[in-house]
Amino acid sequence: MLLKNMAIEVRRSRPEMVVCGLHPGTVDSGLSGPFQRNVPAGKLFTPEFAAAALLEVIGQLQAHDSGSVFAWDGQPVEA
Repeated sequence: MLLKNMAIEVRRSRPEMVVCGLHPGTVDSGLSGPFQRNVPAGKLFTPEFAAAALLEVIGQLQAHDSGSVFAWDGQPVEA
């Protein structure tokens, strides 16, 4: 709801701006270390890959996407 509300408020003065959440997938880091054995093959990403994928997603977003959350592959993440 924070993203939705912020998107509504921002749209009033900056209709072209996009407020969104991003999910990088499972990134090989200390935070994901305890859970990595449960990650399917090919779904544990390097930080560099995750960052590049999120930049690609950001580059594709349009004003109507504001208030939503997107995964590393550009798919919407449902609440």
